Amino acid sequence: MDWLNAQARRIPTWFVYVLGLVPLGFLIWGAIFGGLGPDPVKAIERGLGERGLQFLLASLAITPLRRFGLNLLRFRRALGLLAFIYVTLHLMAWVLLDMGLRWDEMLADLTKRPFVILGMAGFLVMIPLAATSWNGAIRRLGAAAWNRLHKLAYVAILAGTVHLALLSKVWTTEVLVYMGLTLGLLALRLLPKPGMRQRIPA
Repeated sequence: MDWLNAQARRIPTWFVYVLGLVPLGFLIWGAIFGGLGPDPVKAIERGLGERGLQFLLASLAITPLRRFGLNLLRFRRALGLLAFIYVTLHLMAWVLLDMGLRWDEMLADLTKRPFVILGMAGFLVMIPLAATSWNGAIRRLGAAAWNRLHKLAYVAILAGTVHLALLSKVWTTEVLVYMGLTLGLLALRLLPKPGMRQRIPA
């Protein structure tokens, strides 16, 4: 594990951003030159949404991985911001490509369709997370308040996973994997930290 940590320290954070935008490049390529199937708009929407969910899962996996000795903490911000970028693009694809700026229909969906409501809720709670993902925000808010605020990531991942499940309408293997990873990562947060002593009642 020490070898892996040493190799991770050699990777610049900008490389994570570049690598993380590669799927976006493939989607743009497919949209221009074909290859996204019979419904390219749905393919773009789903592709962007799933990448956002994957990067959010990856960012939430950083802390549990430290329990096993793998320290990738320096990449957590990049993974979180990549998640926000993809979720934002997913929303824009829905607004511009799918709904065609039909605001009345979008408003109706936001009040009647649970998967749309959950998706929007997940996006909204990610906004303050992205807005405070810089060192100055930690200093201004204080570490304790900043940590409390960033627990909204748990709300975002739950909303995103259930959004995908409701949108899929069928419990496919893919949906079950996302659900299992989400619940597993959240469950790991409930475990006591290594080295913590349990208080013995008097």
